[in-house]
Amino acid sequence: MINQLITKIKETGAPIVVGLDPMLKFVPEHLKKKAYAEFGETLEGAGEAIWQYNKEIVDNIYDVVPAVKPQIAMYEQFGIPGLVVFKKTVDYCKQKGLVVIGDIKRGDIGSTSEAYAVGHLGKVTVGSKSCYGFDEDFATVNPYLGSDGVKPFIKICKEEKKGLFILVKTSNPSSGEFQDRLVKAQAAEEQSVGQGSLPDRPLYEIVGEQVAKWGEEHMGDSYSYIGAVVGATYPEMGKILRKIMPKSYILVPGYGAQGGKGKDLVHFFNKDGLGAIVNSSRGIIAAYQQEKYASFGPEHFGEASRAAVLDMKKDIGEALDS
Repeated sequence: MINQLITKIKETGAPIVVGLDPMLKFVPEHLKKKAYAEFGETLEGAGEAIWQYNKEIVDNIYDVVPAVKPQIAMYEQFGIPGLVVFKKTVDYCKQKGLVVIGDIKRGDIGSTSEAYAVGHLGKVTVGSKSCYGFDEDFATVNPYLGSDGVKPFIKICKEEKKGLFILVKTSNPSSGEFQDRLVKAQAAEEQSVGQGSLPDRPLYEIVGEQVAKWGEEHMGDSYSYIGAVVGATYPEMGKILRKIMPKSYILVPGYGAQGGKGKDLVHFFNKDGLGAIVNSSRGIIAAYQQEKYASFGPEHFGEASRAAVLDMKKDIGEALDS
């Protein structure tokens, strides 16, 4: 699947993933009015409004981006109807030829992680048959419970030829409370370098090294199926992690609404112009609510999203060419 993602990036010239993270405040009133008229002001009504919203956006962007990233919490808040829309969205995006990254941020003890991995990336056994659950192409995984929370995902990925993006350095302001904590080198590490005591290192670097090791065992043609999440809001840390994980694709959140710009992204890419894919969520899906794209109006919100994608593509391209 990493090979397919890279092919799509090359075809579109856009190392961009659109975060399909719907909230009702983003959905234009005419869609909500129609959905509520049919299903009432219910969870089913909210689900229908979100489904029509997602579909219109996808119809306007599928040919200019390689991938989408639906965030499952934005669907779970609407209960079972929301999860139905999540699945419909995944299937529709795949029908349109898009790579789907399930932003699920799972990570738990071994048996629970195995169930999450099967549900989102693999097949569950039902009697004599095997059935796909949500069936995304990639999933985001939280490694901070340890390797037994990650290895079940890697196992399924190998079986299904799918991939992961493992949280290493996230874009949120408080990520450093734990991820930046300095960790002392273990005695075995110090002995292996044949020196005295090694300097303390931030936890995210150690996690990045482990991601690189996992990735070595699950390679595509030039990049690993095991990628990493590193926020655009921390470009200097991204520069370090790019060196630590040279063969891991980096999913970069934090562009646009969280403050990241094209110029912040240069160090996330390798010299081949590959190695990273940049996420924007509300900056694209709610573009019509921004002053820059207000002329499109709520009735043409999908066209506003397409314009925002093209502007983002230009911003990143100019930064990489400079």
